[in-house]
Amino acid sequence: MSVLSWQKSSYCGTGEACVHVATTAPDAAVKVARSADPGKDHLTVSPAAWAAFLQAVRAAPQGRQG
Repeated sequence: MSVLSWQKSSYCGTGEACVHVATTAPDAAVKVARSADPGKDHLTVSPAAWAAFLQAVRAAPQGRQG
């Protein structure tokens, strides 16, 4: 079992609820977790699914949040 190197979103400020992402070396699966405990619970997706998600987020209109 390898240790994952989690990276915090570059859009996250100090003390905010953030998304962390890590990739696994052998199969290149993408792990996505919340900032509270990125090593505990996470979602695993394929690189293609992660790329499609990022593309959709980038293409979405920027509107008011909340």
